[in-house]
Amino acid sequence: MVGSIAVDAEYSKEIEKARRDLRHLIFSKRCPALLLRLAWHDAGTYDAKTNTGGPNGTIRHEQEISHSANDGLTIAVDLLEGIKAKHPKISYADLYQLAGVVAVEVTGGPTIDFVPGREDSTNCTEDGRLPDAKQGVTHIKDVFYRMGLSDKDIVALSGGHTLGSAHPERSGFEGAWTKDPTKFDNTFFVELLQGNSELLQLPTDKALLEDPEFRRYVELYAKDEDAFFSDYAASHKKLSELGFKP
Repeated sequence: MVGSIAVDAEYSKEIEKARRDLRHLIFSKRCPALLLRLAWHDAGTYDAKTNTGGPNGTIRHEQEISHSANDGLTIAVDLLEGIKAKHPKISYADLYQLAGVVAVEVTGGPTIDFVPGREDSTNCTEDGRLPDAKQGVTHIKDVFYRMGLSDKDIVALSGGHTLGSAHPERSGFEGAWTKDPTKFDNTFFVELLQGNSELLQLPTDKALLEDPEFRRYVELYAKDEDAFFSDYAASHKKLSELGFKP
């Protein structure tokens, strides 16, 4: 469960200041994909049945950051410490989710509605709640359905792989999903359908073509970037608010 904190005018003002600082950090460190991954992984532990996990800032704790799916994310946590120190009023939970939103926006992606007020927690979840890139359709559905997300959410959020590259020391995979991994667009879906062997395609990416319902959205987003942007923004917002009631 993600508790909520009071959001007054002063808190909202700090959020906007932090948003500006995040833009500068992402530009100077060239780290949009890393911060987007941090936001996703902090939120992606949510279990709808037990109302545990979710975007509550627990990923910063050793018990959770040490999970195998979080390899390399200590770098992201450390990068955001400077902004947290500058804006101590903001919760880590809000900061991590705001960082993900800004990472998408500054790389040309859709504007995502951000509602602040998440409360930090120390209740870390057990390992194994996040997606395993080596798995297939059944695993993907099990993980995302557990969060309370839909097939459309799964495919839309997968489009976030248009940013960044995989690193072998973090995931066991290497390479970028698109030819321009600094630009948020619908290229992930275009390349997925073309099967470009020069670009990275994870087993979980290929699974999007194997399931008929998944593939329907892949084909839609490949030909209609506006549809992708609209659905991505809605799905990202949903992910960032799992278990959180503003």
